[in-house]
Formats: sequence, structure tokens, C-alpha cells
Amino acid sequence: MSSHHVVKEKQEPALIIANGADCEWDLLGQILEWSPFIIVLDGAVERVLKLGIHFDVVLGDFDSFTRLEALKLERPELEIIHAPDQSKTDLEKAMDFLITKEFPAVNILWATGKRTDHTFNNIISLTKFTSKITWKLIDDFGLIYPAPLKYKKFFNQGAIISLFGIPEALEIESKNLKYPLNKMNLRLPDSGSSNEAIEDGIVELSYSSGCLVIMESTD
Repeated sequence: MSSHHVVKEKQEPALIIANGADCEWDLLGQILEWSPFIIVLDGAVERVLKLGIHFDVVLGDFDSFTRLEALKLERPELEIIHAPDQSKTDLEKAMDFLITKEFPAVNILWATGKRTDHTFNNIISLTKFTSKITWKLIDDFGLIYPAPLKYKKFFNQGAIISLFGIPEALEIESKNLKYPLNKMNLRLPDSGSSNEAIEDGIVELSYSSGCLVIMESTD
């Protein structure tokens, strides 16, 4: 699948393909179509190659990838980044790479599912990058992303919106949510899980400090 270079690099978010569960083909195709720059983590390379996806960078410690030399010969234009630092996950290393290259935003696929500890760690660790790059984690069941201090977005009535302070979000206020927040503080392990839009229209959120992570559920 040849998917990108439809738009200019950095005009649309970069894409990281991690090594969690696959997503539906339609979702994958939609994201690829608008991804001018794609990084694949080494653990997912074989799956991505089988799908015929064109990508720009493969990154990781390559402990689990045995065809590195063959890949270099097959794809001489591919940038291969050996990142052996065991103090960071490959996803964190990919985020560092994009920040260094001054990408303003990134979508992330295949970062949930499979091992629960990996999913949990991916969500938690991504919050460290919120001030440096706009990120959105996408899977078949919804979206996960950090909200700015003042947030507005249109939702249909009944849309599920869960809120988490990671590790905290302070003085949260809301409009058009079934369970309103009035100067509420959210600190792990507390959450505002399974809230929902009262009616079709704009949901507004504001908070004073911290990191408020929104999870939109579409299942």
C-alpha cells in the first residue's frame, strides 16, 4: 500500500506505527492517506512490510528484528535508526526523534491492545511530550489525546467522553456534559470515566494546570 506524499511533510501529522494490536483496514487506510511521514517501530516492521505500506523510518533496538541487513538492501532509501537506550521505550524514542526534527504533531497507531502493561505505559508516557508535540493515539475503539487548557469540540448527543488527570488536572470546568465538572480536580487513580455529551453541540472544558487526557469511545 503506497499511502503518503499526498500532502507536504509537516503539513499534516506524522505517523508512528507501534507494535500493539492491528486496527481495522479502513481506519489504517484513512490515516495513511494523510500521513506524509511514517515511522515504524522495529517490532512491527514485518507486519507493516506484509501490508505493503511505504514508510520513511524504522526505529528501535532491533533485538526482535533479525532481517536488518536484508532490509537495508531491499530499501536503501529507508532511514534506519538504532536506538538501544533501555531506559526508554521505542515509542518514547520515536517521539523524541519527531521533536528533534520539529514535527508539530503526530498520530499513533497500533499502540494499544495486546499486552495491557504496554498499553498502560504508552498512554502514561505520552503525557510527558504534551508540551512539545501534539499527539493523538488512535485505535478501533476511539481516540486518546491531551486537552489544551481551554478545549472546545463538537460531539453528538450521547458521545462517550472519559477524562483523566495524568497525573493530575486541576480546577476542571465543563459545559454540555451529563456529569458536569465544577472546579473539579482529577488525580490518578480518580477519573471522570464514561461521561457523555448532553446534546448535539460543542463540549467545552477548561482547567488551570496539569494534563487532562480525553478518551473518546466509539465502540
